[in-house]
Amino acid sequence: MSSTSIFVSGATGYIAKHIIKLSISKGYKVVGSVRTAEKGEALKKQFNSDNFTYEIVTSLTNPGAFDEALKKHPEVTVFLHTASPVTFAAQDLENDILIPAIQGTKNAFSAIKKFGPQIEKVVLTSSYVAITDVTEPATHELTEESWNPTTWEKALLNPMAAYSGSKTFAEKAAWDFLKEESPKFTLAVINPVYVFGPQAFDDDAKGTLNFTAELIGSLLKLSPSDDVPETSSQFIDVRDVASAHILLFEQDFSGTRNLLSGGGFSLAGALGQIRREFPELQSTLPTVSAEEIEKYETAGKTEFDFVNNEATKKRLGFKFAAFEESVRDSVKQILDANK
Repeated sequence: MSSTSIFVSGATGYIAKHIIKLSISKGYKVVGSVRTAEKGEALKKQFNSDNFTYEIVTSLTNPGAFDEALKKHPEVTVFLHTASPVTFAAQDLENDILIPAIQGTKNAFSAIKKFGPQIEKVVLTSSYVAITDVTEPATHELTEESWNPTTWEKALLNPMAAYSGSKTFAEKAAWDFLKEESPKFTLAVINPVYVFGPQAFDDDAKGTLNFTAELIGSLLKLSPSDDVPETSSQFIDVRDVASAHILLFEQDFSGTRNLLSGGGFSLAGALGQIRREFPELQSTLPTVSAEEIEKYETAGKTEFDFVNNEATKKRLGFKFAAFEESVRDSVKQILDANK
């Protein structure tokens, strides 16, 4: 049994739940931040472990948001900051997406410096959108050293631009905090692409899922007359993202950015796979031709061709799951949960 205690912000999130579940299985104690006691009690029931407790942080943007939570837990030595708004329906892009992401990071880091002097390692969940401007076609090699050149003005154009800006500016704020405040803790960052794979708990696979997981879930809601989705990009399995968070503090890979991409994908390819592997669904889904699959998968692979994340792969030292595995496990879980 490890004596290490971990604080995970945004504990109800898709990635966060996997991190907590894996952490508990490895013997770590976990404190998770939630917005309400109701959500905290629901989490306690799901994890069903004495090694999980929660603290209420009602808003990321409140001054001193994390202060009281950290004061109560002097045993915590690792902080995993996963909390950040992911919404594409916001009307006020500045106040609903940009400011909460940036201020939430600043509040967390300030609280750690003031009230968590024993905290040695921080891992921040950033995104591939902090690496590059995903609204523009890639034209040059993208590595862990690359940055999205977006501006505040561009981030206010639409929800996707705002999300990209929020991740970029929040991560820059994190690195700036280390330079300007010289805290005792070190920082490592995770930059994942589209995150797929099953939910941490089967019950969470009911209804509408989080944004990326719902891309696969939405395929099961298509009718035979619907068009084949054109979306193609890059993927990483959520279980690999969780493993990476833990490895980064276990192995002390401080000062690093870690670009998590397992390759290109297309929803057309996922639809073709679902039709093959779940024949009972064939009559309810659109047909997809080999030409359509090749067209869209080529687009995803072309995007991935610009990515060089060999440094991350070497650092983490494990093989990322295949897209087919993510799709298979997700679909099976969704079907079982919604029987």
